This record gives sequence, structure tokens and C-alpha cells, in this order.
Amino acid sequence: MKGAIQRLDRYIIRKFLGTYFFAIVLIISIAVVFDITEKIDNFLDKEAPLKAIVFDYYFNFVPYFANLFTPLFVFIAVIFFTSKMAYDTEIIAILSSGVSFRRLMFPYFVGALVVAVFSFLLGGYVIPPSNKVRLDFEGTYVRSRSVTDLKDIHLQLEPGLFVYMGQFWSVRNKGNHFSAERFEGNQLKSKLSAKSITFDADSNRWTLHNYIVRDFIDDMHIEIKEGDKLDTTFNMSPSDFKSEHNWFETMDNTELSDYIETQTKKGVGSIKPFVIEYYKRWANPFSAFILTLIGVSLASRKVRGGIGLHIGIGLGLSFGYILFMTISTTFAINGNMNPLLAVWLPNIVFALIGIYLYNKAPK
Repeated sequence: MKGAIQRLDRYIIRKFLGTYFFAIVLIISIAVVFDITEKIDNFLDKEAPLKAIVFDYYFNFVPYFANLFTPLFVFIAVIFFTSKMAYDTEIIAILSSGVSFRRLMFPYFVGALVVAVFSFLLGGYVIPPSNKVRLDFEGTYVRSRSVTDLKDIHLQLEPGLFVYMGQFWSVRNKGNHFSAERFEGNQLKSKLSAKSITFDADSNRWTLHNYIVRDFIDDMHIEIKEGDKLDTTFNMSPSDFKSEHNWFETMDNTELSDYIETQTKKGVGSIKPFVIEYYKRWANPFSAFILTLIGVSLASRKVRGGIGLHIGIGLGLSFGYILFMTISTTFAINGNMNPLLAVWLPNIVFALIGIYLYNKAPK
């Protein structure tokens, strides 16, 4: 009996992973065809080399797309082969042999664990370096890079040193209405103000234009210095004041965590997309377990409509999960929703759905 159960486990795991990777190959092949159709004019107009299209773009596009839609691929895989087992009466035979529905879930969760680990490593450490090449190709041959200029910038560069900028234009490396205030405890000791500030990449220095320096000697005495131009250094760079489209996708988990910590200490207010991306890389792999639970609970029973109905329901739920994730993260970026809650809320809701369906599934 034990040997038969082990063979059953291997059979289900093999079916799960085999169908999962088959679904990836099938759907990504279709996606690539549609993507080529959409971008062929850009490739021709900008004379993109064939080698760059294949190796710089699509070679890196495939793993990115596969990992992005892992919930969809997992659900399709589980729904498809479990429905086939149900309509071939294999599920009934397994349960009739004394294997509980709970025990039947074990090989499914082993398969989900393999997918979750694969997705986590791929999304956290393999895909980010390849995204640098893919996004660089897109910026060169598909569309212009999208960079957002920041306004009302407040930074703490080091303990006691605070800077403010009205606006920073990343294209020109220039900001306006700049000020730097140095405190000792709660007492303001000096304030440097300038009408504008620019960064010189060659010298790695900042230049202040029309500046005023106020040194507060004591409550009664202030020293004031003025000038047209002042070259100086600050513990900041132009990259602190711009938010490039999908920039966070080029950072692995370690780099992303370090960047968030550094920018949080400086007080940069535009890091929500980075925080959400970091949380998503931890939350998304768990969707493999949740959607596996839902898929098995739905597909293990025969219903009128056959496998097609199961696949239709599965596609609807998986797209619902992806849509839910998109909406919640949008609220977090553009609203006041907590990023951690926004990322985990779809998992929580669909986990409750999975538990409900599991309790209704045949035992």
C-alpha cells in the first residue's frame, strides 16, 4: 500500500509539473507571436538588429512573462490534469482505495512548492539582471524611457542635515528652490539656500546658483554670506530624485532591500513602487499553494459541462486573482492603502475561497 501511494505521489507530481511547463511553452509561444505583431513596426522603423531582438529582448522577455503569470499557469495546469483524472474516474478510484482527500493534496502541494521556489528564485535573482538588458532594448528600439520628475523633495542626508528642493528635472540634472539645514539637537545652526542647483557628473559635485549661507552663532547673531555660484558636495545623487519606469525590475532582492532602506533613511517619498515590488516577490510564490488548493477542490469532482467548464472557471479565477492584485497595488501606489496589505490581500481573500471549496470538495 505504501509503495502504491508513493507511485501515486510521483504520478501526480509528474503530471503537475509536466502540465505546468507545457502551459508555459504553449501560452508564451502565443504571447511572443502577438508581441512580434505589435512591435514589428518599431523594430523595422528603428532598425533593430535581429540578434538583439532574439537574444536581448525575447530571450529575456520569456522568463519575465512566465514568472509574471505564474498564478495563471499553475491554475491551468492543476485544473487541466485534475479534471482529466476526475472524468477518467481516477480520482474516484484513488479515494475509494482509502486515500483521503487531504492525503491526495500532498503531492499537489509538493508540486506547488517546486513552482513556488522556482518562481521566487527566478523573480528575485535571475530575472532582474536580464531585465536590465530587456528594458535597455525597449528604451532604444521600442519606446522612450519614462522618467518622472519629483516635486517637494525632503531628504535627510545624514543625522542633523536636511535638504529641500522644490522640483528636480532629471533630464537636466537640475533643481530649484534648494535649501540645506543643519541642526544640533533641536537648534538650527546653519541654513544654505539657493535659487537653483545642478549636478556635474564629471566632477561629481553640485553647483549652487544665487546662494545665501546663514550661520546662526547664537540667538542674537547671524552671519550671512551671498554669492552667484558655489561648488560643493552632498551625500546625494540625481538618481535619488527620479523614478524611472520599471527601474525596480532591474534590482535583485538584496539590491532592492538595500535601496529601500537607504531611501527610507533619507526620507524619499517616491519609493512605494519599490516597496510593493519587494513584497510581491515574497507574496506571489504563495499563490501557487492557494491556487493549487482551489484548482484541486474545483476539478476533482465531475460536473455537467466537462473539462471545458473547469478550465473556464479556472481561467476566470486566475485572471480574477491577477486583476485583484493589480487593483490593490494601484490603490497602494496612488492612495493611502498599506503596501503590505495591498500585496497580501489577494492571497488572503483567495485563501479563504480555497478553504471554503476544500471543505465542499469530495472526501
